[in-house]
Amino acid sequence: MAKQAYKGFVYLVGAGPGDPGLITVKGQACIRKADVLVYDYLANAALLKHARPDAELLYVGKKGGDHTLSQDGINALLVEKARAGNIVTRLKGGDPFIFGRGGEEVEVLVEAGLAFEIVPGVTSAVAAPAYAGIPLTHRDYTSTVAFVTGHEDPQKSESSIDWESLARGIGTLVFFMGVKNLPRIVDKLLQYGKSAQTAVALVRWGTTPRQVAVSGTLDNIVERVQAAGLKAPAIIVVGEVVRLRDKMTWFEHRPLLGKRIVVTRARAQASDLVERLNLLGAESLEFPTIAIEPPDDISPLVQAIDRIQSYHWLIFTSANGVDHFFDQLFAQGKDLRALGHLQTAAIGPVTAERMRAHGLMSDILPESYRAEAVVEAFRTKDVKGKSILLPRAEQARPILPAELTRMGARVDEVTAYRTRAVDDNTDELIKRLESGSVDLVTFTSSSTVTNFKALLPPERFAELMKGVSVASIGPITTETAQKSGFSVHTTAASFTIDGLCQAILDHYAKQ
Repeated sequence: MAKQAYKGFVYLVGAGPGDPGLITVKGQACIRKADVLVYDYLANAALLKHARPDAELLYVGKKGGDHTLSQDGINALLVEKARAGNIVTRLKGGDPFIFGRGGEEVEVLVEAGLAFEIVPGVTSAVAAPAYAGIPLTHRDYTSTVAFVTGHEDPQKSESSIDWESLARGIGTLVFFMGVKNLPRIVDKLLQYGKSAQTAVALVRWGTTPRQVAVSGTLDNIVERVQAAGLKAPAIIVVGEVVRLRDKMTWFEHRPLLGKRIVVTRARAQASDLVERLNLLGAESLEFPTIAIEPPDDISPLVQAIDRIQSYHWLIFTSANGVDHFFDQLFAQGKDLRALGHLQTAAIGPVTAERMRAHGLMSDILPESYRAEAVVEAFRTKDVKGKSILLPRAEQARPILPAELTRMGARVDEVTAYRTRAVDDNTDELIKRLESGSVDLVTFTSSSTVTNFKALLPPERFAELMKGVSVASIGPITTETAQKSGFSVHTTAASFTIDGLCQAILDHYAKQ
């Protein structure tokens, strides 16, 4: 996108509390249009996927006194980038105007004469308690709530917090950034009349798979938090509504909560697996090992489609094959009418569903989702002398065309797509394996196995995979993994994404 000849524009966007699904629609749009994206420590990295490929991404994270860039430095950066004619999106965790220092950044933009817009976000003060099963208000408990900083500006000569009013006049108190100061907060509330039996909860990393909550009362919460080793970032909730957590907890009951699972599937295809794992509570770590793309030579597929009327059967062995076949069909000015004379087969339900999405039904759908099952299904068909078109991956198992040929069919196996090895973010993957912050690796094809293995230094393979479970989508992938030196801990009974997720659930249920 060409830079503007006039001064730029700054969007001050609340990124939400951690769950990337809680970004607002408008906030997501601002990320997409940004020339420069300036983001914080508490802004989920998954949101960066919405940025344009040519956008400049600048991390200015701040955590516990460890500042990549000071607030003054951030202010100057926003002014510099906007004055250069850029659309700048400043992505801040939570809501920019609730203890997010957004007001200070806006004041600097005003002084610089730069145009800006505020895009509110979901604050952690509301979201973290909600994910912990704590409603901040409830008509049987309280109708008042206050948001309070747990870490005032150390340059202040005296506190601006009216502790007496908070202790006696507000039903629910929510403290930001107060873990280190928890003993002082408790002492102040008790000093000004809050009952020692008042319920309290701390929620760390609320709305994320790392969420942990510790509950108690004012007279024991400090000891409980110390025993749990709970550290920042965390929200402190004080009030009787905390007692509702016993019956309203939901997020922490997800079966894979806290499990860190590597997804090796191609990025363009990973969304369904990532979505399912996230729904089950896992933290999905996307390290794609393959990319799906057209073959170097597309002419065999082009020629096959040119003579499509000469075929009797069309067989698809993957959803990728379906997509690339139809892309080329449409590119040649043809549509579904060109396939009206054909009988069709799909290797499994996902492939059949992708065919249906293009308006094509499958005449054969085997019970088991592998080439051998397709061969068995064809034993009831008379294919002698029939022409079969098989558009599929560049390197695929030979059993299907070989067996169909033995049955007397004429099989044209053409390359519709190929997989290419990807090694993006290998250093980050190895760091995670080194630190023990990977619980399980998923393999959805033999190529993901081979390429994942290639990313790891051979002499460190056993060390890096120690303690890491492996889940495979089916027996062929499992066989490849075992031959490559992996211990496979669970294999899907149904060779689909749902089947893989069920296998992972079964694996952890046994533990």
